[in-house]
Amino acid sequence: MAEPKGVDSMPPVIFLVDDDDGSRDAMTRTLQRVGYSLEAFASAEEALGKLRDGEQVDAIVSDVRMPGMDGYEFLRAVRADFPNLPFLLVTAYADVEDAVSALQEGADDYLTKPVKVQELRQRVQLQLERRVLSDENRRLRQRLDKSFGFEGIVGHSTAMEELLERLRIAAPTRSTVLIVGESGTGKELVANALHQNSPRARGPFVAINCGAIPGEILESELFGHEKGAFTGAHQRRIGLIERASGGTLFLDEISELSADLQVKLLRVLEEKHIMRVGGATQISVDFRLVAATNRDLSRWVETGRFRQDLFYRLKVVELAIPPLRQRIDDIPLFVQHFLEHFNEELESNVSGVHPAVLAALKRQSWPGNVRELRNLIETLVLFSRSGEIGLEDLPAEYRTPNQQTESLEPVAWEPRPMYEIEKEAILRTVAYTGGHRARAADLLEIGLRTLQRKLKEYGEIAPKDDGELESED
Repeated sequence: MAEPKGVDSMPPVIFLVDDDDGSRDAMTRTLQRVGYSLEAFASAEEALGKLRDGEQVDAIVSDVRMPGMDGYEFLRAVRADFPNLPFLLVTAYADVEDAVSALQEGADDYLTKPVKVQELRQRVQLQLERRVLSDENRRLRQRLDKSFGFEGIVGHSTAMEELLERLRIAAPTRSTVLIVGESGTGKELVANALHQNSPRARGPFVAINCGAIPGEILESELFGHEKGAFTGAHQRRIGLIERASGGTLFLDEISELSADLQVKLLRVLEEKHIMRVGGATQISVDFRLVAATNRDLSRWVETGRFRQDLFYRLKVVELAIPPLRQRIDDIPLFVQHFLEHFNEELESNVSGVHPAVLAALKRQSWPGNVRELRNLIETLVLFSRSGEIGLEDLPAEYRTPNQQTESLEPVAWEPRPMYEIEKEAILRTVAYTGGHRARAADLLEIGLRTLQRKLKEYGEIAPKDDGELESED
């Protein structure tokens, strides 16, 4: 049976149950004066019948000693059908044993007669506030489960089924996890699913993109700093590693860590303690590390760009997310998933997409992977608003195939300076991504800051990730 719920725009409804006319009338007047809507009953049987008929109620205040069904029996019956409904017991017998019994039976609070007016108001209000908070927490948990649980990871392809199976096995463990996959494949979603389905789910999930913050600042972000540690350090700062204690630390783009920070992170993983920048005290930390990269770290180890010992500490469990072009059969699932999401978020009513649209989407190479598809569906829902999305609604670049093919014709080669070759590669890649510099940096396998610097050297205006233009100054 569904639990009765109050209506936000209406005053809370209180069921008051007491066989004593005088006591019942006095408590009714007290609660009505503070704005509650009261339904008073002389017997628990009558109140229970109203509850089971589906009548709205937000809290119950009941006497204990009543003929027929007493307060304890009434409480047990209510808890069987409505486990989260606030329930306060009132009795004239002010002994500890009764209070303990009431709480053990599942009562939320306990009052003794004669009930003080102010105390009654406060106790009822407290339980109503607790229920609101409990409902909000439950809804938040449901949203988290939907967004970051296993059901939030879309896909029925063989590759995705294998990934989900490994994810289910790895989630409840303490093992360090390395997530590998191209940009836009959903690495943070997988990291969050690991956290939400682990024993650390009630702890913090702390995420940082290691490639988005300069190295000298990143150390302070990760480890924190003491007051006066450097110019501008006006107060102590707790670092992300310390904040992740009891939960999960997600380091995205871990390949971008400097050599110095790689050493320090390795030490943290081995010793389970940190020292803030400018500090002298070792601080114990307890966190699970989940790292992610779109690089081939094994190749980076071979070339000396990434520490071998750290690489093997990270790669206890490896989860590889396939790019979207390798699981085109999942595209209809993603489209439906994003349609439902954006219909709700944008208050639209798009009924679906024409089969010709799905066919066109399956012919794309998706360099931006799932993120690119998500952004496309958001745009289509935003501008369609209702009805079915047709082929004419697709941007022109998505109506024709763009699957990458290798030419069998030999390419004429003309020697050129390396500077020119590099410049051409960078500018063509930026153009290929539509001006998304982060995606271009990923494809070129260089850091974002390096790409930005190169574009400035070429006298180009560097496009931001959101498509806007950034001036050189």
